[in-house]
Amino acid sequence: MDSRGSTVAELIAARWGDHRPGLRWEDVTLTHHAMAAGAAARAALLTDLLPPAAEPHLGVLLDNTPEFPLWLGAAALAGAAVAGINPTRRGAELARDVLHTECRVLVTERAHLPLLEGLDLPGVRVLVTDTTEYPELLTPYADARPDPSRATPRDRFLLYFTSGSTGAPKAALCSQGRLAAAGRSLADQFSLCADDVHYVCMPMFHGNAVIADWAPALVTGATVALRRRFSASGFLPDVRRYGATYFTYVGRAIQYVLATGPRPDDRDHTLRLGFGTEAGAVDAAAFERRFGVRLVEGYGSSEGGAAVQWSPGTPTGAVGRAAPGLVVLDRETGEECPPAVFDAAGRLLNGDEAIGELVNRGPSPFEGYWRNPRAEAERRREGGYWTGDLFYRDTDGYLYFAGRTDDRLRVDGENLAAAMIENILARYEGAEAVCVYAVPDPVTGDQVMATIAGSFDPETFTGFLAAQPDLGTKMAPRFVRVVERMPVTATSKIRRAELRGEGLRCPDPVWWRRPGECTYRRLTDAGPGNAEGPLAPTRGPSSVRRQGLEPRTR
Repeated sequence: MDSRGSTVAELIAARWGDHRPGLRWEDVTLTHHAMAAGAAARAALLTDLLPPAAEPHLGVLLDNTPEFPLWLGAAALAGAAVAGINPTRRGAELARDVLHTECRVLVTERAHLPLLEGLDLPGVRVLVTDTTEYPELLTPYADARPDPSRATPRDRFLLYFTSGSTGAPKAALCSQGRLAAAGRSLADQFSLCADDVHYVCMPMFHGNAVIADWAPALVTGATVALRRRFSASGFLPDVRRYGATYFTYVGRAIQYVLATGPRPDDRDHTLRLGFGTEAGAVDAAAFERRFGVRLVEGYGSSEGGAAVQWSPGTPTGAVGRAAPGLVVLDRETGEECPPAVFDAAGRLLNGDEAIGELVNRGPSPFEGYWRNPRAEAERRREGGYWTGDLFYRDTDGYLYFAGRTDDRLRVDGENLAAAMIENILARYEGAEAVCVYAVPDPVTGDQVMATIAGSFDPETFTGFLAAQPDLGTKMAPRFVRVVERMPVTATSKIRRAELRGEGLRCPDPVWWRRPGECTYRRLTDAGPGNAEGPLAPTRGPSSVRRQGLEPRTR
């Protein structure tokens, strides 16, 4: 049933007449044919709704309901582009996303209507899918058939927002041809076929769910099983209910699934593969031990400018081997960084030299940002695509992820990468999730702060750190914030900038250790601003500013 269409529209049209299950959601099952017919009807409606002179852009502010993939298919057939609108955005920020992407039609549902109250959205037609008026709008187009002839591979198809630590989200572009090619590539890489069931539990306004889960299902004719919103406790019941075989994840989703209580029947399911990013080696191994399912950690920049594929033989902790054109460069000099040097315990010995930014000097599928030439120029410079991500490579050419460029810490003159410290702290038995970031040192550089979700015992944690052979001398956190639940985005990514900005001035318990000591003690109003502490008094905003403790964004 594999379709080799070069556009998303061709992949949609290829399902006409296919009466196998195409989509399952809660108690609803739609055939591939019904999905193609529904997309065709919505495409005809969209064509009539879009102003002739306007950009053919459609905003979708929906949870993962059948309407989301139906409107993706409709946009493909109509030669339009979809901007996934993040429902966690509020007020002026949400309005900015809709207006910046020049959406003339916004599809939403009643649950999200309160988000639109009071917003000035001139020229935007709002369609609400769960009202009596909505099916009446579609009725005149019920006989429409999918016609892919209007679409070309170069047609703009997605405007998906990429999150950043600062500034407004950027809308990355993805054409019909690139999405279709990505779906074929993943289907081939993981031997996906029409008999698979793709569990889509990540939000479809994000690129991961559409590019890595929906697109390969569209290529092979597999069934898509939708979850309205991600649920850790609902993950395994859903997998069993739908007979899911493949899923994708981002952020800390895997940690949340692992945090659910283990059961004797954890391996009683159909799942065979998970593909995503940011699970980490510790959680990936724990997931496979518990559920018997291999997780493939991949790397791909959100914008599509660079990718690293895992292959058999990839060392533990590495993402994969560098393809031709992928290099690790020093951001200041532009020179290639030397290979990493490890000691017998696997500790990186030359992080200052080896860690740099991953740059793709070869052909890049990056298609730019919508109306953001400054951000586009930052990515495309000096003949390459600069990812904004830190890596280092070993002598065999395998690449290791070290965090975002703004996640670098400089402690006592030594450059450290937050991701490397997080991978070590993730082994701590009480940690359900870990985030490492910098707080300013009162003299110069940074000090290491970690936020740990879960349970924390200072003595146990001290002993744990001492037992880690690959923990560098500067890596142990000076401060540890303990939270019940890690603050995350709608895509389960940790709100690192929020934690970094709050620093020590947070509502949660913070533990700290003095310079030269290993033991942790509770941070109180009297410390670390006491005479024995590493920082000057922190009582009052003026004192904070004087001593360099003003929350900052790196």
